[in-house]
Amino acid sequence: MASTTTILHSCIIIIILLHVTWPASNARRTFACDPTNAAVKDMPFCNVRLSSVDRVRDLLSRLTFKEKIGLLVNKAAAVPRLGMDEYEWWSEALHGVSNVGPGTRFGGDFPGATAFPQVITTAASFNTSLWEEIGRVVSDEARAMYNGGMGGLTYWSPNINIFRDPRWGRGQETPGEDPIVAGEYASRYVRGLQGNLPGDRLKVAACCKHYTAYDLDNWSGTDRFHFNAKVSKQEMVDTFEVPFRQCVMQGKVASVMCSYNQVNGIPTCADPRLLRDTIRGSWKLDGYIVSDCDSVGVFYDNQHYTATPEEAAADAIKAGLDLDCGPFLAVHTQGAVDRGLLKETDIDSALFNTLTVQMRLGMFDGEPSSHTFGHLGPRDVCTPANQELALEAARQGIVLLKNHGPALPLSPKRHRTVAVIGPNSDVSVTMIGNYAGIACGYTTPLQGISRYTKTIHGRGCPDVHCKNAHLFGGSIRAACEADATVLVMGLDQSIEAEFKDRDGLLLPGYQQELVSKVAAASKGPTILVLMSGGPVDVSFAENDPRISAIVWAGYPGQAGGAAIADVLFGAHNPGGKLPMTWYHQDYLKNVPMTTMDMRSNQATGYPGRTYRFYKGPVVYPFGHGLGYSNIIHTLASAPTLFTVPVDGRHKNTTAVTNDVRVTHTKCGGLTFALQMDVKNVGSKDGSHTMLVYSTPPVGHWGPHKQLVAFAKVHVPARGNIRVPINIHVCKFLSVVDKSGIRRIPMGQHSLHIGDVKHLLSIQSTPLGVIKN
Repeated sequence: MASTTTILHSCIIIIILLHVTWPASNARRTFACDPTNAAVKDMPFCNVRLSSVDRVRDLLSRLTFKEKIGLLVNKAAAVPRLGMDEYEWWSEALHGVSNVGPGTRFGGDFPGATAFPQVITTAASFNTSLWEEIGRVVSDEARAMYNGGMGGLTYWSPNINIFRDPRWGRGQETPGEDPIVAGEYASRYVRGLQGNLPGDRLKVAACCKHYTAYDLDNWSGTDRFHFNAKVSKQEMVDTFEVPFRQCVMQGKVASVMCSYNQVNGIPTCADPRLLRDTIRGSWKLDGYIVSDCDSVGVFYDNQHYTATPEEAAADAIKAGLDLDCGPFLAVHTQGAVDRGLLKETDIDSALFNTLTVQMRLGMFDGEPSSHTFGHLGPRDVCTPANQELALEAARQGIVLLKNHGPALPLSPKRHRTVAVIGPNSDVSVTMIGNYAGIACGYTTPLQGISRYTKTIHGRGCPDVHCKNAHLFGGSIRAACEADATVLVMGLDQSIEAEFKDRDGLLLPGYQQELVSKVAAASKGPTILVLMSGGPVDVSFAENDPRISAIVWAGYPGQAGGAAIADVLFGAHNPGGKLPMTWYHQDYLKNVPMTTMDMRSNQATGYPGRTYRFYKGPVVYPFGHGLGYSNIIHTLASAPTLFTVPVDGRHKNTTAVTNDVRVTHTKCGGLTFALQMDVKNVGSKDGSHTMLVYSTPPVGHWGPHKQLVAFAKVHVPARGNIRVPINIHVCKFLSVVDKSGIRRIPMGQHSLHIGDVKHLLSIQSTPLGVIKN
């Protein structure tokens, strides 16, 4: 055992190191181009009247080769002679400012930040304006922390990978399984984060990740560091590229992150077709491309893609990688240049992209207090308005899956005592999921329900693993005594997380037995509330008449308990819809996580993935969600015929396949409008999620069903509103053939909105002869 003196000495050293590494939030910081720095303040790269391009070119011309190499990694080295402090690029803001990345920390004037619901829950709201507003609030808090010396301005969020397999541990971080929803979420959240400012200025720099076909962490002996995703051209264009394309082209994101895995034998961070040709070339990224952390090292050390580390460094930079999260490029780029594998101009191209983003963020404009967002500080973090938005986001994301009777909403007058049972009944940190920071505060489900009525609490299981069925007695007695029972069950990060994919879809351990026994003993209605990121096979509860209602809350954020209670007691009329399919456990029998195909294959028995291609039985379908009001849809107006003009040079393209390539028509104006009447015949005001699906003509390679539009509308009790919906034909009624070519099928397209079905005939005509 060490002596007391030795321990005290070690503690003093640690305190000194922490003080040196993490200066107090009010300590004087070095800002590039600070007017007090006479050595650089008159240099062109500090002249805010010049364009970002000219300023970066000037700065690059002043850097030595050694200094350039030090800027290729996330922990960018300082260049004191030019007034540049070191900078940590890695920060996270998936659903609130997080301390997962080393670029952001909490403490002092910033003890926490608003923890919004996990993305999968927010996606269930299908509310695009909410997604953007969350991004705006998160970036307010991020800017405030930057001004206070506690954070950076480059945030590697959002995660927009497709939730392809229900077992994926990181599916919780995504907007779900639909590529169009994921793309819309990406563009809206990014606009909120980046500020949607005039010119090229950025509030913070967002990053869409992980490009591409990344949706496996560690399953049955295969991990993400060794996985080679075999993806057809059809699936790449139809599914995996869709959200990233929209993030770059519509969201104008400042960064894209390449993933760990290989795609068809090539590491994504070393593939020029993906990075240089697609992201920067076809999609015209105005920003930088960053590796997932240590992924350059991974494709050398784990995948053995190159023979030497210098070749790995050269392959990555020449493919279009601008920044390495990790030390690999700082260590091996010099050697790559010395061996003639890389030129200094290649490094300049990479740094031009990263430095330009920093210029756009104002990081070379001196001390920020007089700038656009320089007024933001501690008072702008965890504000009452921000926390109210977190509560509202949780309310809107909660999905009512079953309501027999109806048993919900509960009444404080009739249900004067409620038994609150289950391993997630009084949790706090569980509610914010992964990639979260320190919340402003928490309201647990037990606390939320206690605001409405008297509660009797019993966990039943000490944690979600629920390994002991002998602890149920107290919970069963509580259910016998109470007027109603609420079971808060599900998963947490010990079951599903980064590095951890699930083996199955059932509730862990003896949770199902606890639910059934409590429901059998309950004196009043039994309500099952589920916390999880991925789907859970709760068909036993759906089929059990003693379980009156089922509610999915995802991971509902810091105010999750209050939101759950508001839904249970009718203060909020639920309007969330599932952003992913809930499969039966049997679905997994013929579906390895490593199979990337979305489409079914009758010859092999492969059933296909997601609602777009899987036609088998499910526990709950994509888009499922009930409310406390009965909503009726009526189609007020819609075209029955739409004409697609075809360039005369391609007039024969429809002869064989009866379709038109989208590149052979002018897609700009190919939009038609629907008018939908939405009537609430219930007694409660509520928000309604309207989902519009399309089924293409028979005989094409498209999905059997595809979401083409969605809208969140507020409908007062017994009220009726008319909702206009515009559908872009090239984007949403096209399908992708086996060669990866997007085409518009001619013939009868079927549109579905609720119970309404409408047929639309699409025909082609030579350009200049358009009659719609």
